[in-house]
Amino acid sequence: MPIKTCVFDAYGTLFDVAAAARQAATETEFPQLIDAWAALAEHWRLKQLQYSWLRAITGDHTDFWTVTQNALDWALEKADLSPNAALRERLLQLYWELQAYPEVPEMLTRLKQAGLNTAILSNGSPEMLDGAVQSAGIGAELDDVLSIESVGIFKPAPQCYDLVQQRFGGTRDEVLFVSSNGWDAAGAAAYGFDTVWVNRAGDPVDRLAGQPRHILTHLAAIPELAGVA
Repeated sequence: MPIKTCVFDAYGTLFDVAAAARQAATETEFPQLIDAWAALAEHWRLKQLQYSWLRAITGDHTDFWTVTQNALDWALEKADLSPNAALRERLLQLYWELQAYPEVPEMLTRLKQAGLNTAILSNGSPEMLDGAVQSAGIGAELDDVLSIESVGIFKPAPQCYDLVQQRFGGTRDEVLFVSSNGWDAAGAAAYGFDTVWVNRAGDPVDRLAGQPRHILTHLAAIPELAGVA
């Protein structure tokens, strides 16, 4: 079936999750980040994901902003950067202003000009996602921003992927789902979406039941995969 809807994960896929720590490291108030920001960003992201998975398994759901703060607190302690209220506040502020990857605006524009539906499906809370979309200036190129908060469980629970068809209709094979997270791409593939894993880090493919149909290193080729000439 031809692709009618392109759906993107947000954090790490459209938005650079390392941007907050990288930006803070350039600011004179936080010289301690100059050599530590990359490790801090990595630990912050890893714990953010781990906490979301654990909460999904245990049924102990909370919003993604709480998860993000909990993960940052762990990462700051891991990096021997806590307690530091000013640094914590600045990093959280910057997380609402994450930079989009350079190829994102043109890629989304091409999809929209071709008449495809475009959307985000993210673990992020609606407020977080709204902040990131506005900061990146890509709101006009998206038909919707879908948050898992409406179902109360984090990806890769199938209830999350259900949101796409509930919003846009059609069949699962008419959806091109794009994520930089291997586990998310695997979950969407097992669900039945045509799936792209944006493997920016060159990681091995996850040993999971679902396997991405396409593997890219950036988003620029998404229009071609969606059938846009």
